[in-house]
Amino acid sequence: MQSFPPEGAAVVIGASGGIGGALAAQLRADPAFTAVHALARSFTGDGHIDVTEEPSIAAAAARIGPPLRLVIVATGALQGPGFAQPEKTYRAIDPVALMESFRLNTVGPALVAKHLLPLMAPRGRTVFVALSARVGSIGDNRAGGWHAYRASKAALNMILRNLAIETSRRNPEAICVGLHPGTVDTGLSRPFQRGLPDGQVFSAETSAHHLLAVIDGLGPADSGTVLAWDGKTIPP
Repeated sequence: MQSFPPEGAAVVIGASGGIGGALAAQLRADPAFTAVHALARSFTGDGHIDVTEEPSIAAAAARIGPPLRLVIVATGALQGPGFAQPEKTYRAIDPVALMESFRLNTVGPALVAKHLLPLMAPRGRTVFVALSARVGSIGDNRAGGWHAYRASKAALNMILRNLAIETSRRNPEAICVGLHPGTVDTGLSRPFQRGLPDGQVFSAETSAHHLLAVIDGLGPADSGTVLAWDGKTIPP
C-alpha cells in the first residue's frame, strides 16, 4: 500500500472470519506495515477481543498501544444463534433478534472506535474502517425486508459519519469509512448465494485485495462515506 507512511501498525478485528483473515494475511505481506495485530473473539491470549464486551475491547487496546495507522473492523452478523432468518416481512420482526443485530453490527464497532481511535497517530494519514453493507443504504433500498440487518448497518453508517466529523478536527488527514465487500463466499452469505450469476461471488482473498485497494486510494474527502469494493460511493 503506497498511501501510508512506512513502518506503520495495523489492526484487524474479526481476523478469524474469511474476510478478516484474508485482510490480516495480506497486510502482513505488505511492507508498509511492520506490525499487524489480528484479533478475534475465538482467539486466545493477546489476540482475543470480544466486541460485545467493552472491558475486552479496552484490554485489547491496552495491549496494542499507539500509534496506529489502520484499523479494520471486519465483524458482523446476518444470522446466527439467537438470530432469526433475515425478515421477509415486518410481521417477522423480533425484538430479541433486532437488539442482537444492533449489538453486533452497530454497538460493537462503535465501542472499538471509542477505544482505538485514541491510539491512532495524531498526524499524517490514518484510516478507520468498518465493514458495512449496501443493504444499509436508505437511498439504495428498493426491496425492503431484512429489517434488523439493514437498520443495524444504517446505524453503523451514521456512527462512521459522526466519527469522521470528530476525528477531522484532531487530524485533517484522518479518514473513517464504511466498506461494502460485495458478496463473499463466507458463512454469512453462503445461504443466500443461490441464483447469483457467475463472477458475482468473490473469494475472501479477492475481496480483501479489492478492499485494500480502495483503502489505499481514499482521501480525506471520502471520510464519513460508505464505498463498495469497486471504490464507488454508496448513497446514504
